[in-house]
Amino acid sequence: MTDQPSPHITIIGSALSGNKGASAMLESAIQTLNARLDNPRFTLFSMYPREDRAQNHYDNLDIVAANPKQLGVTINLLALGHRLLPFLRPLLRKRSKAIRALTSSQVLLDQGGITFTDGREKFLLYNVASILPALNTSTPVFKCAQAVGPFTNPVNRFVSKVFLPKVRTLVTRGRITHELAEGLGLKNLHAGADYAFSLEMDGTEAEQVAEHVDLTFFDDGDVVGVCPSVVLQKKVEARGGDYISQIVSFIAHLRAQGKKVVLVPHSVRTGTHKAHNNDLPLCVEIDSRLAHGEDLLFIDRELSSQQLRYLIGRCDLFVASRFHAMVSSLAMAVPTLVIGWSHKYREVLEMFELEEWAFGHDKLNPAHLQQRFAELDAQRGAVQAKLDAHLPEVKQRSLAQADLIADIVRAPRG
Repeated sequence: MTDQPSPHITIIGSALSGNKGASAMLESAIQTLNARLDNPRFTLFSMYPREDRAQNHYDNLDIVAANPKQLGVTINLLALGHRLLPFLRPLLRKRSKAIRALTSSQVLLDQGGITFTDGREKFLLYNVASILPALNTSTPVFKCAQAVGPFTNPVNRFVSKVFLPKVRTLVTRGRITHELAEGLGLKNLHAGADYAFSLEMDGTEAEQVAEHVDLTFFDDGDVVGVCPSVVLQKKVEARGGDYISQIVSFIAHLRAQGKKVVLVPHSVRTGTHKAHNNDLPLCVEIDSRLAHGEDLLFIDRELSSQQLRYLIGRCDLFVASRFHAMVSSLAMAVPTLVIGWSHKYREVLEMFELEEWAFGHDKLNPAHLQQRFAELDAQRGAVQAKLDAHLPEVKQRSLAQADLIADIVRAPRG
């Protein structure tokens, strides 16, 4: 009797470096599936392989290079060859780490946070390229909790109707996404919650963060976390607004009210000034325009997703523009005001009956931001009660997808 090979899972759309929301999703999957499967192995198709390898502390996680060109051209062509040319399959599996990973995996996890949605048609090719190699190697595709739709744009609607039904399971991240997906006629849906709600901390985060941050900052007084976003900056500036000045004005207003402020970049790429997936240059500019003092703390470096979650949990109130900064603040039961740009924010807040605490970037101006924050501050007790009441259920909805993935892995393939 031979030993069964370890289960193998390939992952795309997330990362360890850069966007810590992507890291939180990836690490949640590894944590929860390690607990459910016998010695699983993971392969990450990485957009930033060098950075991800440098931050990889998982013995059972392998990193395969898959930047947009490698994924869209090389990996997809090799997967197509694997499908159409059976006599080449042994050679393709031998020569290509990506094809070897896919063909030995029981499932591909697509952890793209928002895919197949109107207004983001320039990402459609990547959305398709992320799952097409698995489809061509007959590897089941499991789309972890994410936002999809709307589907009114003819191009997006057509592509979505072609490819989304081919997915084994699509976990919707909230009511709005679920209704949009049902409206497209999809039957392969599971109503869930963002995978990052399942992220566990190991208790060493305070010690780790204390190496870089003076944690006595949180010991007294109201601390407000502010998390800007370069994505939101681009959208505000596209309509002629001055995002940086608005955030600087808001932070100055908070400090004038006697509150402490911690400025938190939630997406950081160490060693580059490029803005893609990198809020640090934006936060550096914001910090440079503020008067320094003991009531201001700037997190000027890349921290892990767990370290950021711990730090966010130390805040009394939080203002988020990055989606997974919002998830971390909700997961730590911190009353949160959200400035967003799609339905993906509101549908998560709905799970806590807190959707009123999100508004779109089109409404962002100093007066509106100050007013909404003052209302949150005044109602923080009621908000806190809703967070405490709904958080256990939301975490269960998040964890449920780990059980679904484990069932696919254990099922006979073929």
